[in-house]
Amino acid sequence: MQSKQKLDGLSEKIFLDRYALKNADTSGAKVGDTVLVLTKDDPKFPAKEVGEIISREGETVTVRTRSGEVVDSLVEKLTLNIEKTPEEMWDRLAAAMASVEATPEKKKEWTDKFRYILDDWKLVPGGRIAAGADASDELTLFNCYVVPSPRDSRGGIMSTLSEMTEIMARGGGVGINLSSLRPRRAVVKGVNGSSSGAVSWGGLFSYTTGLIEQGGSRRGALMLMINDWHPDLLDFITVKSTMGQITNANLSVCVSNGFMKAVKEDLDWELVFPDTTDPDYNDKWDGNLEAWKQLGKVVKPYRTVRARDVWHTIIESAWKSAEPGVVFMEYYNQMSNSWYFNPIICTNPCGEQGLPAWGVCNLSAINLSKFYDEQSHDVAWDELGMVVRYSTRFLDNVIDKTPYHFEENRINQQGERRVGLGSMGLAELMIKLKIRYGSPESLEFLDKIYAFMAREAYLASADIAAEKGSFEHFIADKFLQSGFMKNMTSVFPEVGTAIQQKGMRNVTVITQAPTGSTGTMVGTSTGIEPYFAFEYYRQSRLGYDKQYVPIAQDYKDKHPNEELPDYFVTSMSLSAEDHIRAQAAIQTWVDSSISKTANCPADFTVEETKNLYELAFDLGCKGVTIYRDGSRDVQVLSTENKDAKKEEADVTAAAEPVSTEEANAENNAEKASAEKAVTKADTVRSAPVATVNSEKLIKAEAEQVFDKQYKRRPQILRGATYKVNTPFGMAYITINDMDGTPSEIFLNVGKAGSDVFAMSEALGRVCSLFLRYGDHGDKVRLLVKHLKGIGGSGAIGFGSNRVESIADAVAKALEQHAEVMSDISDAEDFITATSEVVEASVSSLGSAAAVPSKSSSLVDDSGHTTPPVGVASKDLCPSCGSASLINSEGCKTCVNCGYSKCS
Repeated sequence: MQSKQKLDGLSEKIFLDRYALKNADTSGAKVGDTVLVLTKDDPKFPAKEVGEIISREGETVTVRTRSGEVVDSLVEKLTLNIEKTPEEMWDRLAAAMASVEATPEKKKEWTDKFRYILDDWKLVPGGRIAAGADASDELTLFNCYVVPSPRDSRGGIMSTLSEMTEIMARGGGVGINLSSLRPRRAVVKGVNGSSSGAVSWGGLFSYTTGLIEQGGSRRGALMLMINDWHPDLLDFITVKSTMGQITNANLSVCVSNGFMKAVKEDLDWELVFPDTTDPDYNDKWDGNLEAWKQLGKVVKPYRTVRARDVWHTIIESAWKSAEPGVVFMEYYNQMSNSWYFNPIICTNPCGEQGLPAWGVCNLSAINLSKFYDEQSHDVAWDELGMVVRYSTRFLDNVIDKTPYHFEENRINQQGERRVGLGSMGLAELMIKLKIRYGSPESLEFLDKIYAFMAREAYLASADIAAEKGSFEHFIADKFLQSGFMKNMTSVFPEVGTAIQQKGMRNVTVITQAPTGSTGTMVGTSTGIEPYFAFEYYRQSRLGYDKQYVPIAQDYKDKHPNEELPDYFVTSMSLSAEDHIRAQAAIQTWVDSSISKTANCPADFTVEETKNLYELAFDLGCKGVTIYRDGSRDVQVLSTENKDAKKEEADVTAAAEPVSTEEANAENNAEKASAEKAVTKADTVRSAPVATVNSEKLIKAEAEQVFDKQYKRRPQILRGATYKVNTPFGMAYITINDMDGTPSEIFLNVGKAGSDVFAMSEALGRVCSLFLRYGDHGDKVRLLVKHLKGIGGSGAIGFGSNRVESIADAVAKALEQHAEVMSDISDAEDFITATSEVVEASVSSLGSAAAVPSKSSSLVDDSGHTTPPVGVASKDLCPSCGSASLINSEGCKTCVNCGYSKCS
């Protein structure tokens, strides 16, 4: 019996906005229709709500939203849905996927079977399938693409740019490997010049991605990769430390087994590139170095580096900013079932699907939370096996149902029939089974359930091959020689037997993708990740209310006076090693790859990051991405004023968790930049005469005024770093004193390159200038007055510990600062300085107390310290504008509105 599915809140909004079939003609909207209405007509942060039309006069309608708000709107601005319930969508999808079957009887049989697995969200189709199947002949059902590496010419690069643009305009993400492009400064004989390099052209692809809107609500998604032998490797690894060069792409390095061997044995590593003067270069060079060598072609050495130095640069950059990721590409191809005819060259933007040139993602996810058997307190294995088998055929039929906008995509996909069946709801299922994610017991469970799913999917693909034929390039002996199949058949010999006898319909069948939007819509844990958090704050007309995810709420309702048991695990409560071990256990049974983020605490070290990456390689992961809470790119900024030399050893407060050396570099630049800006502004305001002499005189006078009113920073200051939980994540607020009063503030919130980081940095600079410039009364009290209580899109905490915004957090830190610093013995623990000052002063100070040793928590009205609850850093969501964008499963996802960059 098929269930009646009711959606509400965010689930209903996501369903109606993204996946339900739309009526393009809204002119017929009438009273009683359920619609999406624009409640905030903002070009950057528009907002929609679900509601019902309660009246209509001409082209104007009045809509009452689910929250009770009454909104007037023009009919043309409504989103009017043909499908209003999941049942209607399931009917459409089942019929669409069964329509490619050969006979009416088969169509009827598989319509019923597909409808069964879709019912109650047992199978949740990928976003493009849900939105596009039988909705339009123009809509692709594939989420992501990899295009061939660009031909190394202006025409080749422009051709790749055009292909990328066309795919993104239709909603697809794109992966590009840049290794085919000649390195920086390499000779280009045709124009008697030199190349700007692979990384520079990557900047072009990144810039164009930022211009493309997908569905009017998000930008295109792009993955850029480079191989570890390319001469521009180091430029690529560090490119995001250069402001603005590549801002709209994820970055990953393709690492070989040979490079990892050189790292472990501390060997040199050669950076090389083909001889571009070879007469066959333009026709035969496509970025595949091994294929070039096999042709007997010359490979020129460009530079010899120490492998460990390169590896450290990768690790340090990932520690600072979560990029670049690493894909163990040689190992990936050794494991790949297409190793003998179609090498993997890149992944899609979220990293879960390694693909050949012109390869595509064909994705759906089984909702594991639906397969808990309450009577046996176990997995409903028989039903799960049946759903896996039917789902494999569902995805295989997508290949014949979808339109192809590039003939190359059709030839490739119909030649290998790559599908990617994944999962969501894993964390919810494990909680129901009382298995703690990351524990030794959980690793055994993960091995069992994903081995079971892989076996069923492969047997199903073999059965389909017996009925419909194997994929075009199938050669049984070679297919069974892949690393993945050797492992599969050693555990399940019946799979090898079935493939030998029946063939294989699909070159791959398993992919663990992020399911941010669809998982949020369904109301379960996304992908293979633990829950990000069990409690959160939701804003309504009645204020902010603490809410729990459903499974946590159920437990709280039944056990109101108890804490959640230890098997309720969140991403940040797991160790990073637990994340990697869970990923490795699942990777064993995934023939493609996995979208997974290893979440690390803010104080995770570079050495720990290195150990984590090497553990991932040793355990057989195909790639690894970490996200360190509050991580930031450290960039050495410079001003255009080349004469602005450092006249004194500027000393800065090191805001946890950034090292003192890094803070010194940035804050010296901040000070030089801020001083230059003030001087320039004063000069402009005071320039009534247009002669050179008068301009110089005015500038000199302005500088004298500035020098008199601006308090120069001494070599060493005392201060404190306050750790405050804000709606944007954890803030580290460093306040340093001069002459007994605060004189500078440094803010560390979020990741460099994000809006949150930029606004926080600006706030700190402006506050510091205000505190150190001029003499106008109690500046601290004035600053607190103007900052305190400033609210944004969310708040966190209650009572005196309620924090409305980052500005409000600064005000609260300033309020308690005088009390903290009044105790001399206590204040000595808060001396802040750079490493240079520590080394120069350690003998006179007699200890290492010059390094910040602790940070304060918020203090309530009674004087009791309340440690803040840690949350991962968040950024502004481009869809709803709230501070709810988090890094999950290798993808930016909004926990408020369900927006996902990858889906």
